[in-house]
Formats: sequence, C-alpha cells, structure tokens
Amino acid sequence: MSNRNFYEVLGVEKGASDDDIRKAYRKLARKYHPDVNKEPDAEGKFKEVKDAYEVLGDAQKRSNYDQFGTAEPGGFAGGGAGFNQDFGFGDIFDMFFGGGRRANPNAPRQGADQEVRIQIEFKDAVFGKSVDVLITVPDNCDACHGTGAKEGSEPEVCTACHGSGQQEVVQNTPFGRVVNRRVCQNCQGTGKIIREKCEPCAGAGRVKKKRKIPVNIPAGVNDGDQLRAVGEGEPGINGGPSGDLYVTIFVKKHDFFTREGYDLTCEVPISFAQAALGDEIVVPTLDGRAKLKIPAGTQTGTEFRMRGKGVPHHSGVQGDLRVMVKLITPTKLTDDQKAALREFNRLCGEYIHEQNDNFFDKMKKAFKND
Repeated sequence: MSNRNFYEVLGVEKGASDDDIRKAYRKLARKYHPDVNKEPDAEGKFKEVKDAYEVLGDAQKRSNYDQFGTAEPGGFAGGGAGFNQDFGFGDIFDMFFGGGRRANPNAPRQGADQEVRIQIEFKDAVFGKSVDVLITVPDNCDACHGTGAKEGSEPEVCTACHGSGQQEVVQNTPFGRVVNRRVCQNCQGTGKIIREKCEPCAGAGRVKKKRKIPVNIPAGVNDGDQLRAVGEGEPGINGGPSGDLYVTIFVKKHDFFTREGYDLTCEVPISFAQAALGDEIVVPTLDGRAKLKIPAGTQTGTEFRMRGKGVPHHSGVQGDLRVMVKLITPTKLTDDQKAALREFNRLCGEYIHEQNDNFFDKMKKAFKND
C-alpha cells in the first residue's frame, strides 16, 4: 500500500462523493495503465492509484481510513506508532471508558469488488457487443459447503471466547480496572474451532473458482471506460451480499479510422483530375460502403462530413464521419503523360496568374527588396 495520502493520490477532496472518487480513479487508471503508458514510473503510479481506490472505493475501508489513517479494522495496522498489533483504538477506548464494541466476526460481510481488463475491436466499441468475461474468485468450497470442516463433522464453538471471536484481559491500573479486548488467539477471531479440516480447501471454507460473466458492452464505449456488473464480484461472507465486478475497456486502434469524440475521421486519396473536374467516389464506413460527391475545384485537405456515419451516442444521436481528401501526385509518368501535363501547365499558367495576382505581387516585392 502507498504511504501517500490516498485522497491526494486520486486528486480529490476528503469529502468527495463516491461518484467523484470513481471518476478520478478511471481517469488516472487510463493515464497510467502500463498497456498505454510506457513511461518508466507508469506501473508504480498505476499501482498507487489502484491501492488508493481499493480503500476509498469501499465504504467500510474508507470509514476506517478517515478515522484511523489505515483501512485496517480498528486502526493502527501492523504495530504502527509504537502500539502492539492487538492494541488498537478499541483497546484505548476500553482502557478509559471501561468497555467498547467490536464487530461480530461471524456477521454477514459483503464480498470484495473485482476488476478485470478486456481489449475489444474498434468496431465492437462503436456498435456494442456481448462478451463473456472469465474471472477467478474465492467461493464456498463444494466439499464442505463453506464450513471448512471435513465431511461428516462440524466446526465447534471456541471455548476460549465462547464464539465471540474476542478475548478480554482484565488489568488493575492506577486509573482503575481496565478491560482490554483483542482478537481471540485460539480461533483467530472466527469464534469457531475446526478439529478435522476439509482437504480441498484446507479448512478455509473457500476455494478459487473460475466463472464466466456475460457483459453487455454498449454502443459508443471509449478506450478506458469502465462498466459495472452489480453482484458479480466475490461472494459475500457469512451470507453477506456479493461484491461488484468492474470491467475496464481497452479499444484496439483501427487501421483506417480515428475516433474524435463521437465522430470518426479518415483520409481518402484522390487524383488531380478528380479534384479539378469533380467526381463521385466510394468511401468505406464501419457499416459498409457509401458514396461521396467531390465537387469540381476541390483542394487537397478539404474535409467532407457524412452525417450519421460515426459513433452512436446514448442520447440516440449518432456522430458523423469526417472525410479528408488528399491529392496524390504521381511519381512515375510516361513521356506522353509528361507532354500532356506540360501542355496543361502552359494553358493553366495565365489562369494561375490571374487568380493569384495578390500572391505574385507580394513575391515580386520580396525579390525587389533583395
């Protein structure tokens, strides 16, 4: 985990909403993802952003972080600030106020969120597609049905904590009687003892399983967008609800089209004759071929807009296809072609001077000044 302030890592205020935190994470994840950012420190920054979101994106972890400076329950993770690992904020509260409440280790808890990254074709991002995403999540062991005990046996209630998962240590101090609560060392806070462990899960009650999750990619998604599949993350604990699955989309580049917002752009070559005389050309689009009229006298670099041939928008409006024509100059000419061009150039000379008097006047003045 990063030592930096997680709010600073994501660039948000401490009171930021869940939606603001999610948007900040998506933006930074796109910026620093190692697949798109080749800077030497990109991978480290991406991990730092991911660590920050794992805490601030979870309501319980964020609450702990805001109160204690760590996402660990009870604060003071790992013996920090000179306290014993079992001696956290709850123990301090107990010392001065004679008691406190700890979360029930056997209470239902929501499963963790999962994140998966997939790459899709450019065309699928424009028109949408349904895909199956393969994820690996911890789930209840089929052999013991999540109990962790060998088939035919059951977990026993811990005799040291009587199933509470906590132990009380009473001490007499100058301040009076002190009750110190800590995680039960006998059952590791579960409140249960498993005498005969299930072999497939080694007593954990959970094993990793692969699952296929159908994900509907809507038309118009962009590179770096993130989709949320509610309840498709890790299963809950002790009957709690499942977490969510976040699917980050990365779009492959297209050989011909470039995307700008909801518009598509492309470059189409035309000949000098087509530009001068005008023509009707065939232009490829993502949903087939379309005809485009080139008016006489078209200059290289002119952009034509084909309405509704771009990317669909959630409002129902579709972007446009912007076609830029590029005049191609031939490099290998026959003698007859060269002769024809020289004659054409002679005939055009007077016209060019007439149409560009202002330019030639400026050029004459420039040479005169020299």
